[in-house]
Amino acid sequence: MKTLKILIFCISLISLLGCDIDKTKELKSVDVEKYVEQLKSGEYESFDLPAFTYKDIPALLVYRNETQTITDFPHNGISSLWMPECTLGMYVLWTIESIRAVAIDSEYLIGRFPSQNPIVQQRAEPFDLESGNDIQVLISKAYYDWWNENKHNDFINFCNIDPLLETEYRWH
Repeated sequence: MKTLKILIFCISLISLLGCDIDKTKELKSVDVEKYVEQLKSGEYESFDLPAFTYKDIPALLVYRNETQTITDFPHNGISSLWMPECTLGMYVLWTIESIRAVAIDSEYLIGRFPSQNPIVQQRAEPFDLESGNDIQVLISKAYYDWWNENKHNDFINFCNIDPLLETEYRWH
């Protein structure tokens, strides 16, 4: 039994020593422009979304209408749906949803992922996934309006308002 405890301790110590602390620090210190550039170039290497805060939302909203297809981005590991590509704009909107989900400690939060995928589905038809430019325009407007209608308030007072509430969509 004592040997087993020592073995577990040694394995734990080795895994802590092997932990890349610089990557964790980098995840917390990446700014929006660097994040977007890395997504565009396929060089974003983290397996999670950045630890952005509500202060980053205006900078993220700048990219909400981007239609460039990205193929190398963090995925929620629990999802059975593999999305090989996504538009930059939808991914940025999903990143904003991550900020909101972290702030409200959403029950759907997995790590920093606000849902399973950066795609929306109809509320009435949960298996009807939606994408495309028209959907992105609608989702983009909902987030833009949500932010501009509330940005003068404390974030804690409006982070629990779902930007998609007045639409027929929710994140998948």
